[in-house]
Amino acid sequence: MGFSRIPIRWRLTLAFSLALALVILGFGLLLRQSLAASLDEGLTESLRARADEVAALVQTTGGEGLSDFPQSRLSESAESFAQVLDADGAVVSTSSAGLRGPVLTPVQAERARSRAEFTTIPQREGLDHRARLLARGVGADLVVVVGASLEDRDDTLSRLTGFLVVGGPVVLLVVSMLGYLLASSALRPVRAIQERAAEISGSPSGARLPLPAARDDIYRLGETLNAMLERIDAAMDRERAFVADASHELRTPLGILKAEIELALGGDRTHAELRRALISAGEETDHLVRLAEDLLVLSRAERGGIPIRTEPLLLATELGEAVAPFQRLADADGRAIDIEGAGDAQVVADPVRLRQAVGNLVDNALRHGQGAVTVRAVVEADAVEISVHDEGAGFSPDFAPRAFERFTRSDTGRSGRGAGLGLAIVAAIAEAHGGVARIAADKGSTIGFSIPQRRHEAATT
Repeated sequence: MGFSRIPIRWRLTLAFSLALALVILGFGLLLRQSLAASLDEGLTESLRARADEVAALVQTTGGEGLSDFPQSRLSESAESFAQVLDADGAVVSTSSAGLRGPVLTPVQAERARSRAEFTTIPQREGLDHRARLLARGVGADLVVVVGASLEDRDDTLSRLTGFLVVGGPVVLLVVSMLGYLLASSALRPVRAIQERAAEISGSPSGARLPLPAARDDIYRLGETLNAMLERIDAAMDRERAFVADASHELRTPLGILKAEIELALGGDRTHAELRRALISAGEETDHLVRLAEDLLVLSRAERGGIPIRTEPLLLATELGEAVAPFQRLADADGRAIDIEGAGDAQVVADPVRLRQAVGNLVDNALRHGQGAVTVRAVVEADAVEISVHDEGAGFSPDFAPRAFERFTRSDTGRSGRGAGLGLAIVAAIAEAHGGVARIAADKGSTIGFSIPQRRHEAATT
C-alpha cells in the first residue's frame, strides 16, 4: 500500500510521530553529549588540581623519600591514583599498591616533561576500569602522573542512555496517541462537511456545507465548495429554464403543425385550402428545424465551445454572402441593407460561423427592427469589429445586460416572432473566435461582435 493510500489522519499521525522521534533522538544525543562534556570537564579540572598538589609535594621533598608517602598524599580516593616517574620512565612512587608498573610509555613520559598531556588508558592490572590521566614534568627529570577511574562517568552515561532507550519510545507512543486524537479532532469539520455533502441532492434546496468557526484552510475549503454549489444551482436553474423555454418554443409550432394537418385531413377541402395548410405546415417545419439547429449549436457551445476552422477571408465577400439570403425579405418590406467599411480587408475566421453570426444579426434587425439595415465593419490592427444597425426604437435599458442569454427577447419597441436564440448564438460564435459580443447604446439598435486577428491556424476548437 502506498503512503498516499493511507487515511489522512493516520498519515498525519505517522508524520507527527516521525518528526517527534527525530526530535527525541536529537535531544537524547545532545543531552548525552552535553552530560559527557560536563563530566569530562569536571574530571579534567580535578586532575589539574591534583597534579598541581602532587607536583608541589614532589618539589618540597626535592624528589627524595617519595616512597615514604605513596598511600597518604598521592591520591584522594580509591577511584584515583598517582605516580611519579623518573627520567627513564620507571616508577619512583605510586599511590596504588596494585599499580606497580608505569602507566605511561617512555615516549609519553618524555613528551610530558616538556608539556602537560592528557590521555585515556584501558583497563589493566591494578585498574578495574579504564582511566583518564594527566602527566606533567616536575623539575628536570621527574614526571607526575595523576589519574581517575572513568567508571562513575561511564555508569552515569549508561544510565542516561538506558533511560532514553526505554523512556523515549514510551513518550513517543503516548504523544503519538495524543497526535492521533488531535488529528481526529482537527478533521471533525471535514467529516461534518462530508456528511452534509452526502445529504445534498440535485434538488434546488439551496443547502450549503457547514463552516467551522475558525477561518482556517478548512473554512476556505468550505467556502470554495459552497461557491461551487451556488454555481451548480445556478447552472441547474439555467438548464431547467432552458428546458422550460425550449418546451414552450416547441409547443407553438407543433400545435400549429398538428392543427394544419388535422385541417387538411378533416372532410372535403378545396385545393386552395389544402395548399395553404401545407404551406403553413412547411413554414412551421422550417421553424422547428431552425430551432433544433440553434439548440444544437448552443448545446455544443455549453459543452466546451463551438468547433471552428479559421482561414484568411475577404471581409467584403463574406459579409455579402451573409446578407444575400435576406435581401429578398428586405426588398419585400421596402427596406435597404447596406455594407460599410469592409473594403478589401481580410479577416481570419471560420467562414460558416462568420456568416451565421452576421446572418443572425441581420435577421434580428429585419424581424424586430425598422428602417434601413447597415452592416458595418471596422478593421483595426488586432481585431475586426462587425456590427448591424437598424433604425428601430432600440432596446430597453434593462435588456442590454441579458441580451445574449438564451430565450431572451426585448419587450419594448420591438416585435416579431422568434425563439430568442439568435443573439445567444452570436455571442457563442464570437467567444469561440476569442472575441466578445456587445450592444451599443446609440440611436436605434446596434448589435455587434469582435474577432481578434491572430496568426492563421488550420483548425481551432
